[in-house]
Amino acid sequence: MDKTTRSRIMSKVRQKNTGPEMKLRRSLHRIGLRYRLHDKKLPGSPDIVFPRFKAVLFVHGCFWHRHGCKATTTPRTNIDFWHKKFNDNIARDRRNIDALQNIGWRVAVVWECALKGKTADPGEIAVLVQNWLGSKGNLVNIPN
Repeated sequence: MDKTTRSRIMSKVRQKNTGPEMKLRRSLHRIGLRYRLHDKKLPGSPDIVFPRFKAVLFVHGCFWHRHGCKATTTPRTNIDFWHKKFNDNIARDRRNIDALQNIGWRVAVVWECALKGKTADPGEIAVLVQNWLGSKGNLVNIPN
């Protein structure tokens, strides 16, 4: 892929209100969960915040945050740049999760692959989140 094409593609990548995030938000709302969005006062500005449960939720893209599923590919050009980028993303995610937990917040990470594709069921993921909110669980990854 040439530099111009890659630049055009990467410029379209959004950080907020992504497709998977919107699917999950609709499903959470449908089952009666209410939340706040992108609270900049919290470390990492979590995608979804449940103040009532003192819990936050990140919707992570498998490519950018390195889930390990089939979507976790690495571009073949400029490999050193991509390895550094991905390692920095992972380190930042870890710092944000640790900071949130240190101030008493519970954290859930929902991976993009759980919300995309023909077999994905955002309603099922919303129920898993609802069950987690009602539990004492401190950190959860969906799917593992």
